[in-house]
Amino acid sequence: MFAVPFQLKAWGLLGHRIVGQIAENHLTKKARMAIKGILGNESVAMAANYADFIKSDTSYKYVDSWHYINFDNGLSYQAMQAYLTIDTIADAYTKMVFLSNELRKKNLPQDKKVLYLKLLIHIAGDVHQPMHSTASGDRGGNDIKVQWFGQPSNLHRVWDSDFIEMQQLSYTEYAATLDYATAQEFVLLQSQPISKWLFDSYVISAGLRADITQPNQRLGYEYNFKYLATLNEQLRIGGLHLGGLLNDIFK
Repeated sequence: MFAVPFQLKAWGLLGHRIVGQIAENHLTKKARMAIKGILGNESVAMAANYADFIKSDTSYKYVDSWHYINFDNGLSYQAMQAYLTIDTIADAYTKMVFLSNELRKKNLPQDKKVLYLKLLIHIAGDVHQPMHSTASGDRGGNDIKVQWFGQPSNLHRVWDSDFIEMQQLSYTEYAATLDYATAQEFVLLQSQPISKWLFDSYVISAGLRADITQPNQRLGYEYNFKYLATLNEQLRIGGLHLGGLLNDIFK
């Protein structure tokens, strides 16, 4: 079980802002104040794409592998949990743990607080895009070529941006539509470990791959009808998980 380097983004600008907005809606007063002390007037939603923006700066090349994690095929949740206890690769899991631990330190320099928080916000969103916590072998779906409403694409890009942009909503409209969690559900989701986030995406990605049965398969309205609920739930759960994680860090 290992990560394979490749270039990608997750959720695209719109998806990351949806996740960030939902997370911000559920911050405690203490977490909100702490985050404002780090980000200033920049919202969680607007900070959520920073980790993709810095890819244009080669000095941040080292964070490329932080955006995803790949596993062997056919893992049970128990097998994945066992692997994660010995995982030492620079991947989404190990770096989310690292960033979370660093942000809990009271003496962390301000410049690191800003960088680490923006990276954590982004990566937590990344792993809810199913093709970012998935089986190795096709570069997170980048090698699975499809036609999206007649235009060349691939399975990774469809789930990054094509699918979300088709809904023709702003990130605030989309977040408002999806943010209907009860207090009880938020408490439950806040208690879920990161390993559960990863496993759920991993299971979804296996089904998405299995549904592509031919090269350049045509995807359109039928695909939208079949998977829109899955897309929306991953965005929604991603925001709630991120909000819970930030509340825990800044409690």
